[in-house]
Amino acid sequence: MGMRWIFDGHIAGIGTASGLRAVVGLWQESPFGPFADVMVELPSGRRILLAPTAEVEGFIAAVYNFDETHVVAVAARDAGGALTVEAGNLRLRAALGARTALGAAARLIPRPLAVHPTWLRAVSPVAGLLSPGIRTAGTAGGGRREYYGVTDLHRIDAATVSWDGVDAGPLAAVRPAVGFGFSSVPPQPGIVRVRTTVEGDPVTPR
Repeated sequence: MGMRWIFDGHIAGIGTASGLRAVVGLWQESPFGPFADVMVELPSGRRILLAPTAEVEGFIAAVYNFDETHVVAVAARDAGGALTVEAGNLRLRAALGARTALGAAARLIPRPLAVHPTWLRAVSPVAGLLSPGIRTAGTAGGGRREYYGVTDLHRIDAATVSWDGVDAGPLAAVRPAVGFGFSSVPPQPGIVRVRTTVEGDPVTPR
């Protein structure tokens, strides 16, 4: 199995009418301590990582696929029913909504089972049927294995997003699916409670 890295927190996925898509990670627990990062895919398809430290940048860039990576101040907050993010050229404010049916179903599964790699390998095909583009287990960068254990899901009902000072347009589905790794976020904008596990050889920056 090699080494194992565990990240516990939330992932928000947002699409916009212009075609800009953003995936925000808010990690309460990780090998690097608490931090937030942002993966942005521009309408052109260009994939950009915004990371708070060189150490985090190196790890994420070794596991996922990007055309650019940048170390920038990442300020992200999930409080009072709103998600706010300021990172590099990105400004984002999203209104969080109700728990979805999938979120309610996820909460019925005992957490130790819901985040276990064996379970996540077994349910990955079903996850793809329930939410197109989603996989809970797959091969990450360098042939490592990666697992996403989701234990809750809430809608994002509205958002204002800008890139380099330009409004990206109103909230829209995350389409096309983002191309950072083997799995996308759900097409419907939302925020998930998640435990991400990466297993394999030591991660070194590309």
